[in-house]
Amino acid sequence: MILVTGVSGALGGLVLAGLRAQPDLEVLAGSSSGDGEAVRRLDFDDPATLAAGLDGVDVLVFVSAGYAEDDVVFARHGALVAAAAPAGVRHVIYTSLSASAHYTSISVPHLWTEKRLAAAPFDVTVLRNGFYSELTVGLAADAVESAAATGVFAAPFGTGRISGASRQDLAEVAVRVAAETERALKADEVSPHAGRTYELEGVDSLDGIEIAELLSESLGRPVEYRDVSLSDLRTGLLAGDLDAYRIGHSVSLFANLKAGFLHATSSDLPALLPTAPRSIRAALAAALSAAAVPA
Repeated sequence: MILVTGVSGALGGLVLAGLRAQPDLEVLAGSSSGDGEAVRRLDFDDPATLAAGLDGVDVLVFVSAGYAEDDVVFARHGALVAAAAPAGVRHVIYTSLSASAHYTSISVPHLWTEKRLAAAPFDVTVLRNGFYSELTVGLAADAVESAAATGVFAAPFGTGRISGASRQDLAEVAVRVAAETERALKADEVSPHAGRTYELEGVDSLDGIEIAELLSESLGRPVEYRDVSLSDLRTGLLAGDLDAYRIGHSVSLFANLKAGFLHATSSDLPALLPTAPRSIRAALAAALSAAAVPA
C-alpha cells in the first residue's frame, strides 16, 4: 500500500491523482487536516497521529513540509522518519531540493532530512526536485501590468539564469517511482529505485533579459530588463506581510540567482519521463499571452 503525504498541497495532490489513476495500486492520502477516513490524519506537529496514519503502509511518498522556520521543519520531518520504521514502512520516497539550490538557505532542512533518511533502516529514494517553473512564470506574469505601463521588467536576477521544472513533470516522476517500487515489493523484489538520488533539475532556463524579451513580444512594445539590488529587495519584502523566515529565504534565493548557481547543467528528469519535460519558456509565453494588457 502507498501513502502520499501533503495531499492538500499542489505537488502532493498531483502525485495522489496520478497514483490513483493506476487501478492495480492501493493508494492512501495523508494530511495534517485529514479526517481519519477519506484522508488519513498525519500531523507532523502531533507525532501521536503518525503511528496510526502509517499503519499498513509499505511505500511512503514523503512530500516535504517546509513552510516554517527550519527548526520546526527539523522536528516535523524527524518525527515522520522516526515513526516510519516502527509502523512497518519498507520504502520512503522523499521530495527534496535540487543540487543547484544547495547554497540557498531553503536547502538546509532538505539536506538535514536526507541525512536522517540515510541512517534509517528502510530503503530510500530521494527526488531532488528543481525549482518549480510556475514560480518564475508567476513572477513574470505579475509584472505584465507594470511592464506595460513603464517599459521595464525589474527583478533581482542580476545576470543569472534560473532553471525550472513543472510540478506536473515532478509529480509524474514521483508517481513512476512509487508505482514501480510498490510493484517490486509485491513481487518480493527490491525496488529499482532503492538507494537512488535523482536530480530533477529543469532542462531549460531563463534570465531577466529573456523574460523582458518575452514581455515585449506579448505586449507589443519594448520592455527592458532592470536589475534590482538585494538591499532594495529586502526593503520591499519587509514592507509586506511575509513571515520573517520567508524574507530570509527569498533574499538567499535571489543572491544565489545573481551568483549564477541556479542554472542547472544536467538532469535526470528526461530519463524518468515518458515524453520531453515541459519547457519553462513555453509555459511563460503562454502565461504572458493570457495575462497581456493593451499597450
